[in-house]
Amino acid sequence: MSKKTAIWNTQIVKRAILDSFVKLNPRKMMSNPVMFVVEVGSVLTTLQLIRGVVSPIPGLTNTGFELQITLWLWFTVLFANFAEAMAEGRGKAQADNLRKSRTETIAHRVRSGASTEDVPAPDLRKDDVVVVYAGEFIPGDGEIIEGVASVDESAITGESAPVIREAGGDRSAVTGGTRVLSDQIKVRITSNPGETFVDRMIELVEGAERQKTPNEIALNILLAGLTIIFLLAVVTLQPFAIYSSAPQTIFVLVALLVCLIPTTIGGLLSAIGIAGMDRLIQHNVLAMSGRAVEAAGDVNTLLLDKTGTITLGNRQATAFVPLPGVDEKELAEAAQLSSLADETPEGRSIVVLAKEKYGLRGRELAPHEATFVPFTAHTRMSGVDFASREIRKGAADAIQKYLGSNGNYLATDLSRIVERISREGGTPLVVAEDHLPLGVIQLNDIVKGGMAERFKQMRQMGIRTVMITGDNQLTAATIAREAGVDDFLAEATPEDKMALIKREQEGGKLVAMTGDGTNDAPALAQADVGLAMNTGTQAAKEAGNMVDLDSNPTKLIEVVEIGKQLLMTRGALTTFSIANDVAKYFAIIPAMFAAAFPVLNALNIMGLRTPQSAILSAVIFNALIIIALIPLALRGVKYRPMSAASLLRRNLLIYGLGGIVVPFFGIKIIDVIIHSLGLA
Repeated sequence: MSKKTAIWNTQIVKRAILDSFVKLNPRKMMSNPVMFVVEVGSVLTTLQLIRGVVSPIPGLTNTGFELQITLWLWFTVLFANFAEAMAEGRGKAQADNLRKSRTETIAHRVRSGASTEDVPAPDLRKDDVVVVYAGEFIPGDGEIIEGVASVDESAITGESAPVIREAGGDRSAVTGGTRVLSDQIKVRITSNPGETFVDRMIELVEGAERQKTPNEIALNILLAGLTIIFLLAVVTLQPFAIYSSAPQTIFVLVALLVCLIPTTIGGLLSAIGIAGMDRLIQHNVLAMSGRAVEAAGDVNTLLLDKTGTITLGNRQATAFVPLPGVDEKELAEAAQLSSLADETPEGRSIVVLAKEKYGLRGRELAPHEATFVPFTAHTRMSGVDFASREIRKGAADAIQKYLGSNGNYLATDLSRIVERISREGGTPLVVAEDHLPLGVIQLNDIVKGGMAERFKQMRQMGIRTVMITGDNQLTAATIAREAGVDDFLAEATPEDKMALIKREQEGGKLVAMTGDGTNDAPALAQADVGLAMNTGTQAAKEAGNMVDLDSNPTKLIEVVEIGKQLLMTRGALTTFSIANDVAKYFAIIPAMFAAAFPVLNALNIMGLRTPQSAILSAVIFNALIIIALIPLALRGVKYRPMSAASLLRRNLLIYGLGGIVVPFFGIKIIDVIIHSLGLA
């Protein structure tokens, strides 16, 4: 389902309507003090309505007005329950779809001898290998080990556009329950039954309604305090009304109370928190608690691993630097030939650079009885021998050893080139032919596109970015400067990472970091937001409080943005809710006491027709505004990177001023409608 249709999906709405009534259970309602007071008020007006129908009091009982007030009070409670149920329902719908696909999927498990056997998806175990064909569901969480395919992940992300998944790199992770649209892939299962995305998601959904973060608890206390204050004010208002010869009915008093307490944010608070976790799930990130999502919104320091996060992850060939007297094209040709047996990403990038720069293409060496020398971590060289030519390429010290075996050594000019490239943060690879050096291939870490802009956004939000790398100080400084991070930690060990996090936290800052190895586990556990990669070690996943199913380290930036969006949405709707009271005050107070104190008519600036229509209009608006704000609560306030002061000014302008102005127009329109219909 697309994000546009996900909010008002028919099945989700039907389920939410049913759940709205189930949530009327007082035990459930007591977890939300504001809406519990509204429910108690609805019960009182219902009892009074029944009493008035059975034994009406002439001149005092107004059954039509009292029935409408009672119904709209119940609608207020149901609409608040509906908002929460909608937030829960979106996750439940995703879980149901995935549960169904898991139980109905048949997996083609690879047996010894390359044959396959069909087994139910729940029977798969970790390290099983399966083949998935076009049109079939991927039977479990895993990693592509062979092939490339277009995959439909809408069942878990809500995005209708397919994505490309392929073996190798950081796009090889796939999730059970997603569907292959083209080609075929071979997948190694990476989780046992009960440990998959589906199982974790179901667990999150079942626990979503129970999770409350510290800020949410604090806000609940504030809302409960405001409710108590207004409750005391309304209760003490009746003796004053009696003294003024203007006693009020329970319907009017309850209506006043419900309109003055912060029902809007009280009705939407749970939905906002659940929707925040749901947005993380749509980004394929599992948050182990609502506390982690909220902490992401308050992060001050962001620790990012260099390789795979800030850079592409593999160094790429960027230049051929020949020795004096050697033609650059000649060097490029030798570099390409020596890299044909090098299957590393660096080796492949050399072949590509030679092709792009000089049009050199792979050639058929079979007629020359070529002997290839593949790259190994031990020799740190690769090459080829053919037609009496012996070409080698490798690390400077490895080539030095190779040349030294024949009495040759690196020339002074070559040593200078190697030192310069190293000093600039690059990696030099020396090329030699027939035991004579030709020049150097320069490899560089390629900073991902747009990273500098994203770090600038973080800076605007008051977040300090720190790059962590095992590189030396010079290389780290070069990459940090190009990427635009605020600081870096070079030659970092696990102890160094821990020490850095503790220093930041001792300064009162919240820290987020990402990692995938066992050596990252202590830092992930220490960080306030620890994003572990799904393809990482079990120790890392257990230490973090979030897991990225796509194993994309840059997603930590999106996690922080979603956390910020959660806090922004809660703050905006709280501002709007409290500001609402101003208009409701001008609607109800004059209606209650204008008969006894005609001077109060001056406060009826909306020109509401009658006291009954004024009170009824305010109650109806109070209920309908909850429904109107559900999409905003579920989608969240649009994220804009800005400082806290700028954000406060923006909220006060849009939601504070809007919270005052909108009810004036809304209540007036409703008053006109109900008066024209003769409802009051």
